Amino acid sequence: MTAVAQKTVLTGCLAPIDKDGLEQLIITSKANPKVIKTLKCKTVAEGKFRHANYIRNLPPYIVDEPPGLLGDDTAPNPSEASLAALGSCLAVGLHANAVHRGWIVNKLELQLEGDLNITAVWGTGDVSEKPVGFTDVRVKVDMVCEGVAQAEIDALVTHVQKWSPVANTFTRPVNLEVSA
Repeated sequence: MTAVAQKTVLTGCLAPIDKDGLEQLIITSKANPKVIKTLKCKTVAEGKFRHANYIRNLPPYIVDEPPGLLGDDTAPNPSEASLAALGSCLAVGLHANAVHRGWIVNKLELQLEGDLNITAVWGTGDVSEKPVGFTDVRVKVDMVCEGVAQAEIDALVTHVQKWSPVANTFTRPVNLEVSA
């Protein structure tokens, strides 16, 4: 077992990222900074408001609605899934940037909450003028790194928010085309 792996086991640190792999990703991205990757997802309605989402060759990612929104409560609803995507994207960025800086991450947890008005009921309810979707999202990062001051972690959080693809999707307009 390597020293890093032993330290992970003994201290409860996050499992280490392949630093050499991360460095190669950095070199590759700097060599061609205009590369665009198209991500794909196929969503299949299964019944009521439960949907199977097929991404790459992974098992289906299920999205449902809670009983209060007429679902079976078998999985997160779409808005909850978007919070999970945001939290995961920020966490990946925090972990990768910490490893890139040589920091040992002992704890990384994010608490997310978002406010939205659901009275439009997907366009079937009160469709009077109002914001649709999240109006406010709050993320609280609890990150502890060995020997790293809170001010440095705070600066890292700001840096990661700026470069998070999902955070940017939340904060800037995106060209969206939906067609039949």
